Amino acid sequence: MRILVTNDDGISSPGLGALAGAVAAAGHQPVVVAPSTDWSGASACLGPIDDPGRVAVDEVEVSLPDGGSLVGFSAAAPPALITMLASLGGFGDPPKAVVAGINRGPNTGRSTLFSGTIGAVLAGERFGWSGLAVSLDVAPSRNDDLGSHHEPHWQSAADLAQTMMPWMVEAPPRTVLNLNVPDRPTSETRGLRWADLAPVGGVRTVITRRDEVGLCLDLVANDLPVPEDSDSDLLRNGWATVTPLAPTHAASGDLPLDEWATGWRSQPASGGVSD
Repeated sequence: MRILVTNDDGISSPGLGALAGAVAAAGHQPVVVAPSTDWSGASACLGPIDDPGRVAVDEVEVSLPDGGSLVGFSAAAPPALITMLASLGGFGDPPKAVVAGINRGPNTGRSTLFSGTIGAVLAGERFGWSGLAVSLDVAPSRNDDLGSHHEPHWQSAADLAQTMMPWMVEAPPRTVLNLNVPDRPTSETRGLRWADLAPVGGVRTVITRRDEVGLCLDLVANDLPVPEDSDSDLLRNGWATVTPLAPTHAASGDLPLDEWATGWRSQPASGGVSD
């Protein structure tokens, strides 16, 4: 199966090659297309891009963990737009699924709303694909080197993604999973747990300084309390977590449509001409 491999950290991220290697090791054909620059926090946006009528694409060599490489593409576009372009045949025959990551930093709790990594797989879901978003719990910071004391354990996340891949491709279409893995060797990870989303993510944004021209921001590890056994809690305690991410499909019979329509139509006119 052709599987799109993308991310929001950009084409040069080592996590991208690790994930492409996992897709290949699982017996599938990775179609590697990633943003030319960092689009972290882009969610499922489709822009802005430099030229609304054209997306610049460059062929690049992507290094794999086994020392090999494959041909991929660097695209001047956010991850969700890359997913859409792939579905339109922009990089050969359209893939049948999408995996995104390995993200540098956790995507738990409300972070899932903002993540470009997750935006890529949710965009794929809209095109009928299943998807897997993969993140590694690397210490975050934009303004210092908290995440650079050691090389992240990309392979721990890649190996777990590879293990999950056969199930994902056989699952019903539009199955979307969010995988978070501790930044430690597999042997030191406590295991894998199914988890609900916490009300807060594993990282949070803080304002570090205000001046006359703006606000200075940084990302810090989240030390706020979280519900026991939620994704943020379990990851914090050394577990890898998997969470389903899918739109809410409320049955029409469960919605008070008649009540809403009556209230809506009874509202006084707020402008314009009423008939």
